Amino acid sequence: MTRASVSVDDIRAARALLGDVVAVTPLLHSRYLSGQVGGPVYLKCENLQRAGSFKVRGAYVRIARLSEEERARGVVAASAGNHAQGVALAAGLLGGKATVYMPEGAPLPKVAATKSYGADVILQGPTVDGCLTAAREHAEREGAVFIHPFDHPDVVAGQGTIGLEILEQCPDVRTVVVAVGGGGLAAGIAAAIKDSRPDVKVMGVQAKRAAAFPPSLATGHPVRVDVGPTMADGIAVGRPGKLTFAMVAQLVDAVVTVSEESLAQGLLACLERSKQVVEPAGAAGVAAMLEHSYAFEPPVVALLSGGNIDPLLLAKVLRHGLSAAGRYLVFRVRLSDRPGALVILLGELAELGVNVLDVTHERVAARLPVDEAEVLLHVETRGPDHCDEVLDRLRASGYTLSFT
Repeated sequence: MTRASVSVDDIRAARALLGDVVAVTPLLHSRYLSGQVGGPVYLKCENLQRAGSFKVRGAYVRIARLSEEERARGVVAASAGNHAQGVALAAGLLGGKATVYMPEGAPLPKVAATKSYGADVILQGPTVDGCLTAAREHAEREGAVFIHPFDHPDVVAGQGTIGLEILEQCPDVRTVVVAVGGGGLAAGIAAAIKDSRPDVKVMGVQAKRAAAFPPSLATGHPVRVDVGPTMADGIAVGRPGKLTFAMVAQLVDAVVTVSEESLAQGLLACLERSKQVVEPAGAAGVAAMLEHSYAFEPPVVALLSGGNIDPLLLAKVLRHGLSAAGRYLVFRVRLSDRPGALVILLGELAELGVNVLDVTHERVAARLPVDEAEVLLHVETRGPDHCDEVLDRLRASGYTLSFT
């Protein structure tokens, strides 16, 4: 095959450099996902890696290859989470100083973790793009080395070491599924795998609201897209890198997109079925198998790329996932404003086996007739069929329903 700009020899050299620095993360069989795609599915658990994601691999290789004089000047990076922690840990292990620019709204646990690895954290504006600008300015002003999150050969080579591990842990693999943001992870893994196993398909996954690769691949060069709000902030990148785009275009077989609902269900499946805590971006490969099960030839290895999730976000995403799976229902019910009406409604829900989690009873509002009240209900159900049964029963009983 044509030699990629990062070769398998580069990746093997990166693996030797990493040595005992990173863990060879486990490969877990998933019976649930195997049933979805009709053959064996395994999860490569980089959520269990040091600093909680794959990012330390590339960051360590990049910083380790700096000269002593460069390392003495320090390194600087910009990130909302995983890259920040990877750079902070790698710099600390190598005896260097790291400065990381993070958005003002970055989750507090990620900020605290980055500081705990020894980095100086500077909160800068509302977006990662603003942090990137500030980090580059810092590099020019202070002489520090800017550590790009994905578009550098050393970073790509470090991430590619995961591909070597996958081939060793699952020699009969037919499809590898990888979350894609800027493309460094997918580029490195594809370079590692395709050298000796060109028959193995490497599939990239992006959130639909942050999918820069499909239009870039269609036009033949990196293009910028507007990134919408997505729970998968770890892969919300508006434009591929030059190096990573070229490698993904050459080596990755396809890039698919997934909805927010699928991301939430993927995270829920990881937690419930595999007992793995992941962030939404880390569950992108699982989300793809749930949304596009026909597209993956087993045996499949899906990468769980990271597990650094704010507990508050985890609670929201889990509720979103339960709702998408038909196990959590939020709706409004109109009923007569008379004594006992609410008790009758709740009694009917009890007969249906619904677990009522929250009730908000509103009797006075401009939208309500004087003889009516409205109840906002959060209920737990047993699945889509049970949801339909509950709603049909309430409508048959004369209640007017609306959904928020």
